[in-house]
Amino acid sequence: MNWKRTLAILWIANFIAVAGTSLILPFLPLFIEDLGVHQMADVEKWSGAIFSSQMLTAVLFQPLWGSLADKYGRKPMLLRAGIGMGIMTILMGFVHAPWELLVLRLINGVFSGFISMSISLQASITPDEHSGKALGTLQTGQMAGTLIGPLIGGVLAEVLGFRDVFILTGLLLLLASIIVMILVKEIVPEKAAKMENDTESHSWRLLIPLIPVFVATTVTQLGMMSIQPILTIYTKTVYHGAHLAFIAGLVVAASGVANLIGSPLLGRFGDKVGQRKILIVSLVMAGLSFLPQALTNNITVLIIGRFLLGLFVGGMLPSLNVLVKKLAPKNIQAKAFGFNSSAQFLGNFLGPLLGSSVAAAYDIRDVFYITMIILFLNALLIAWNRKLDVPVSNKISHQP
Repeated sequence: MNWKRTLAILWIANFIAVAGTSLILPFLPLFIEDLGVHQMADVEKWSGAIFSSQMLTAVLFQPLWGSLADKYGRKPMLLRAGIGMGIMTILMGFVHAPWELLVLRLINGVFSGFISMSISLQASITPDEHSGKALGTLQTGQMAGTLIGPLIGGVLAEVLGFRDVFILTGLLLLLASIIVMILVKEIVPEKAAKMENDTESHSWRLLIPLIPVFVATTVTQLGMMSIQPILTIYTKTVYHGAHLAFIAGLVVAASGVANLIGSPLLGRFGDKVGQRKILIVSLVMAGLSFLPQALTNNITVLIIGRFLLGLFVGGMLPSLNVLVKKLAPKNIQAKAFGFNSSAQFLGNFLGPLLGSSVAAAYDIRDVFYITMIILFLNALLIAWNRKLDVPVSNKISHQP
């Protein structure tokens, strides 16, 4: 299987899937108001519950889908995620009450895993010496979709209406699935399809060395998401000029644009010097990027700080995915990616909770300091754990 061709196809599919999913984010609170919720406090509660519900079920079900992918192939699990989420999202366009939307988001989380299965599929066919480059490039497809999706979603909501955007999002997820179905070929090795009972019984023990990686994945997402719910509010305390909405959007987009640069660049560099080294440097530098954000009263400094954060987070995620590929035995690799995806969803869930709680209890600037400390502690954990220092050219063989 040509890994470069598969990378190009999966990049397009991921971009379509993530851009489609991101279409609905800008108007979700407005749609909840349309469903009959008018008190601002109630809108905020429903928005938080509906947004986070999908992450909760995704955390629980990702390892299951990863385990099934080891047995039956990654492509079937990728199609399961895309088609299931597509259908659920289309149904969201027909709800008449907030609880119906909440239930569909919960079910959507059960089906989720399109991105994690794409990463697992790409990792399984990419030579070790090109893993960082490939997985870093694949991540840019997700980030491009994340950046462009909300911009288009706001416009489409005005033109088409909220319900039609849900339907369009579902159709885009189905389109991404069709692209993978037709163009991506996967050969499931016989040993992966018929896993020996002895290996299966040891699979959980073999994942123990990956716990520091899973923790680092959670912390990485927590670092990105901790300030996200209150970033616009914080921007208002720093910037007092005209065009606040545009400036706030620029602050939010800065880290995403930097991620597009950092992911392939640092991913390629990790192939040369080792992913553990890149991970330690990225964690430390991402932590340091919070310092100017917390101390500044200048909007330019805030934007630069957000850019630096996105740049070094771009070095973390590909490095973490490559470590999963290199440290997990081949016949449970998809299960390992499933756990790593659960860790990522957990960070997405805990980050906003941490940020909003700290800001409410103390001061909004304290969110930066606490997140910085968490990133530093994780860097120390990775530095201390030399088992993650996999030789760059080493092709690891595992014994159950």
